[in-house]
Amino acid sequence: METIAAFEGIDRARFRGEIVPRHAPAVLKGVVAAWPAVRAARGAHGGIAPYLRALDSGAPVAALRLPPSAEGRIFYSAGLDGFNYTRDDTTLGSVLERMERYASHARPASIVVQSAPLASCLPRFAAENPNPLLDESVAGRIWIGNRVVTPAHFDESSNIACVVAGHRRFTLFPPQAIGDLYIGPIGHAPTGTPISLVDFDRPDPQRFPRFQRALALAQVADLEPGDAIYIPPLWWHHVRSLDTFNVLVNYWWKERDAARGTDSALNVLLLALLDLRSLPPEQREAWSGIFRHYVFEADGETAAHIPEARRGVLGEISPELARQVRAFLAAKLRD
Repeated sequence: METIAAFEGIDRARFRGEIVPRHAPAVLKGVVAAWPAVRAARGAHGGIAPYLRALDSGAPVAALRLPPSAEGRIFYSAGLDGFNYTRDDTTLGSVLERMERYASHARPASIVVQSAPLASCLPRFAAENPNPLLDESVAGRIWIGNRVVTPAHFDESSNIACVVAGHRRFTLFPPQAIGDLYIGPIGHAPTGTPISLVDFDRPDPQRFPRFQRALALAQVADLEPGDAIYIPPLWWHHVRSLDTFNVLVNYWWKERDAARGTDSALNVLLLALLDLRSLPPEQREAWSGIFRHYVFEADGETAAHIPEARRGVLGEISPELARQVRAFLAAKLRD
């Protein structure tokens, strides 16, 4: 495994001009070290808890609870027919209290709040701890828990994850590693997107023999409070919280005009699985060429021979045209 490239002194201009165009993960050393939340976390063990309690709005948050036998790994139950955790609504204060209590246990249960919107549960956090690299319109989300492992998965959005308290180990894989990560079901996963079924602590070489090829492409980094990591869209990332008390704030955003697309490109994949996968090989190959021509290799010449006013979806797609196309597709799917 390689070490993820690390950069210091990153500001918004360098992030946009140097980091994003690399299309590769990057550790941004100390980029949020000046946050009051990070200073509180560095002050003493559990020093972040009083800070968060002071900002807590009392709004409900969803917490996952895992038994000690899970060893913190968020995953499926036996047979992949369910999950190995319970999920219920609680408050940040209750989660913090449990984390403090579990810290003294030799083999604690695990508890984690994942992706809770700062605007609802900690409404003053963003003003006191602004992201120096993104516009304030990109809303932050908070992740709080003890020692928890999030399996390798991908996000469709760009992601900046900022470590506030505790240490986290990120293991990343490029999109092309998908075939060697042994991805589980689509649409039934403990994360928003499919996950790797491989237990990174105990990889089974009989069941997952190609996983070693994925590890050859892996990049890894340990982050401390004040550090952040940039994860490009569709990069697989496995995240391990290393301490008894961990806090992270992340920011997702998409570079394209959201009005032109749907919520998720996974919708396209699902339709392709329905309509294309069962075709004979020669037809799948033909459709692959059509997709390359109109989507993956499209450029200014693709529709240059068609009058601009008649290009439709091959030209500039306005929000109104996007709405018409979505309505057309919705009607077709209801047939």
